[in-house]
Amino acid sequence: MFGEWVGTAKITNRDGSVKTLIQTERVGPMLGGEVVVIEGRGYDGNRLVFNAFAVVSPTGKDGKWEMRSYTQGKAGTFPFSRRRSGFEWSIPAGPKARVRYSATISGDTWEEIGEYVEDGQLARRVFQMNLRRTADTNWPAAEPVEPNASVTGR
Repeated sequence: MFGEWVGTAKITNRDGSVKTLIQTERVGPMLGGEVVVIEGRGYDGNRLVFNAFAVVSPTGKDGKWEMRSYTQGKAGTFPFSRRRSGFEWSIPAGPKARVRYSATISGDTWEEIGEYVEDGQLARRVFQMNLRRTADTNWPAAEPVEPNASVTGR
């Protein structure tokens, strides 16, 4: 999953209209791989219209994981489940609803869907992302501040 990814994201609005964005993601390890850092950006042409940042980490000795996500002035911590071929996480979307995201990663392909799930109703797709891995990255661990940075001017 580590690397730079580019493709499309389709967002289905409440009125049924669909907005397609150019989507980029960069994913990298921190703390020796114990933590995963993700930045997502959605572009309408060359204009940035969506930006999200997340930290995925284990919750402790119980073997569970969580995602701490930040976007559009909001933040939250959500359960995150690793699967053999990807991952799943969900966010609350009302008193009896949530949006469930399921990602499948195979080789250089990352496919993710988001479904609005309301108690007693069929799931309704509200998001679809299809990305291709375009490059390696050593972000964000690249070029840390060295202990002698003040001496060398870097």
